[in-house]
Amino acid sequence: MNYPFGDEFLQELPLILAGPLLQHTEPETVTVWVALKRPCEVLLRVYETADNGTLITNCLFAGRRSTFALGNSLHIVAVTAESAGKYLLSSDRIYAYDLQFIEESSQTEHTLSQALWSHRFPNVNISYFAHQKPTFVLPPTDLQDLQIVHGSCRKPHGDGFDALPILDCLIEKAANQPRKRPHQLFLTGDQIYGDDVADPLLWVSSQLGDALLGWEERLPFVQQTATDASYYTPKQLLPGHRAEVATNQAGFTAGLHNKTAKVNSHLLSLGEYYASYLLSWSPVCWPTTLPKGREVMDGHRVSRRWDKEVQDMRQFIHTLWKVRRALANIPMYSIFDDHDVSDDWNLNQAWCLRVLGRPLGRRTVQNALLAYAVFQAWGNTPKQFTGGQPGEKLLQAAEKWSASQGMDAVAWDAIARYLGMPPTNPSTGLPEFIRYGSVLVLDRDSEALTWHYTVRSFCHEVIVLDTRTWRGYPADQKPIAPPMLLSPQAFGQQLSQPLEQATHKPKARSQMQATFVIAPTNLFGLKVIDWIHHWHLQREKVYGVDVGDAWNINYEALAKFLTTLFEQRQQVIVLSGDIHYSSVVRLSYTRTSVGSHRNSVLVQLTASAFKNEETITQIIHTRLKQWLLPEKSRHWIGWSNSPYMVEISGRKSRHNYLSPRQPEWNAVMEWISRKSTQTADFGNNVAWLMTSKQQAKNRKWRWLQYLTFWKLPWFQDGREVIGLNNLALVQFEIDNNNSYKVIQDMYWFSTWYPIQIVYSRFESQLSDSKLKIKNKT
Repeated sequence: MNYPFGDEFLQELPLILAGPLLQHTEPETVTVWVALKRPCEVLLRVYETADNGTLITNCLFAGRRSTFALGNSLHIVAVTAESAGKYLLSSDRIYAYDLQFIEESSQTEHTLSQALWSHRFPNVNISYFAHQKPTFVLPPTDLQDLQIVHGSCRKPHGDGFDALPILDCLIEKAANQPRKRPHQLFLTGDQIYGDDVADPLLWVSSQLGDALLGWEERLPFVQQTATDASYYTPKQLLPGHRAEVATNQAGFTAGLHNKTAKVNSHLLSLGEYYASYLLSWSPVCWPTTLPKGREVMDGHRVSRRWDKEVQDMRQFIHTLWKVRRALANIPMYSIFDDHDVSDDWNLNQAWCLRVLGRPLGRRTVQNALLAYAVFQAWGNTPKQFTGGQPGEKLLQAAEKWSASQGMDAVAWDAIARYLGMPPTNPSTGLPEFIRYGSVLVLDRDSEALTWHYTVRSFCHEVIVLDTRTWRGYPADQKPIAPPMLLSPQAFGQQLSQPLEQATHKPKARSQMQATFVIAPTNLFGLKVIDWIHHWHLQREKVYGVDVGDAWNINYEALAKFLTTLFEQRQQVIVLSGDIHYSSVVRLSYTRTSVGSHRNSVLVQLTASAFKNEETITQIIHTRLKQWLLPEKSRHWIGWSNSPYMVEISGRKSRHNYLSPRQPEWNAVMEWISRKSTQTADFGNNVAWLMTSKQQAKNRKWRWLQYLTFWKLPWFQDGREVIGLNNLALVQFEIDNNNSYKVIQDMYWFSTWYPIQIVYSRFESQLSDSKLKIKNKT
């Protein structure tokens, strides 16, 4: 069949392929990321506004930077505008920004509206105001006004409607109200899926990636016989036919245990990972039409699956314009989880040896990490990518790699070094580890980028953890043993140091009203999941259910996490995702040192998935879960020196637990029930959600909803979790006791009327002790 990604397709694309994305934003700096099809110098200006954002006034900041050529038709930059000490942005104000593009070859200048325009997309709207400039607000000075959005796990062909467009609704309804519109967005993992890719999505990504690069990558293969090829190009590895390659040549574990469908279309090449980001954030690079299954697939079953996946992705594409507008108008921060690379990424030492010890596995992981660095990490930590820093050196090496069409070995080794890929032992061909006490950690270069970071504002701090590349693998146990998600060294770098930095700065300490920690995988989950993980671990079957990815298996690491946090903070809010359901859990922690007691509280707010609901999560969303397997309070006792914790059941109280040491702390965990579902004030009959054809079909069969009792509110309104695609809005209130409570509103699409947006509210006290509430200024 005809492939749609030729020169004519590229010529018809607008200058901007994806973006603008507003990223790291502080009082003195603003960073905006954008992907272009031609090399340009990009000028960013930040403006004051008047009349609640409706009028553009003075230019406050300006910055410029040239794009980096990641391909012949892919040029990316994150440009930062700085104050130079003359002016600082403040809270409770609406600011706007604008971009100007100067082509390097012709010196042609383009405005933002011109760079967005194309014949296919003549009216691109990325603003909520008539002036057509994107806007933003900084976090407030008072915690009661703070609005944070978070979520994870967005798979284009996942079941259900994409929940991320709801963010656009939240911003739109309060665009001119700086205290009420969302202030920050945190994406807590699985922004793209390297595994479990729909066949049509791989078909698009593979061709689009090669077209943007302008060359075809040679993916290394191990030759079993002398006649085997030593490499294949992405187009030679067809959609739906990559399971054997991904499992045996690359070593990926997602396809083990009769789950080959998860890797039938695994991403492998650099171009495919690049393309997946563009296709997730912008409708621009999607082709107008996709082929029928019978045109590209052999067999009736796989053809039908192709057509179903195309239908799911058409729905995904239909609402991408709202995602694009939202991401241009709110500071976005992110961190990877496993699927941004591949399922089970660095799950345990055995996975590292299996994948990183194979040429194709190592190549794919490095491709995925390079794509993450350019598309996500650059905007998270722009200072790492300034002149002379490891990030800029990485970008320069990536340019050389692409210019050589993937043949410059020196550039490829430099990319590996700056990404923190472990060196390969020349004798064994396996990745190198360094031993720290009782654990092994993947080795890395001293100039490697760091993926963890901290964001601080006028009233809160957010500590974002990297629980993937700094794991501590038990040195004296089997390679499949569950790891510490943070090695002892990582605990110091990622948690202790950021907590101490704010504590030791008087001004920061006086302003800090809330501490958030982003842990991509959960500290605490459903009791039945814990049972399943322990059962599979006993049988050494760890990959099928991700044994070791949550903190519920390695109690030593979990105890160290809790004691490290509560040494510095009495109230902590953990944001997490990963598990495809949303919930709120509250842990009351009491330190029982000799002669004193200290009470602390941790509230875990989980939001998942944006788009990846499953049958099991749909079931636990309902009342059936609370009827059959209700979540009960759980109790632990623990120790701070040589951290460890033990769960105490009802039949074994902490008083009769036999131990040579008295417990130094105890903790009680409870699940917070969600309140009755309410319709969002912007959620009735959301016409933008479906095409006109889909809406007509929905109206035709709507009467059937009343015959399916399990879709009606009384059955769907479970009390423990949200198991349908969702997005979380976090805010704070002061209760009658003059203490803070944290609120998580989960927005999702109702089952009884699919084009209706509803929300479920969870409320939890943030402390046992009274917090001092500051008066508003």
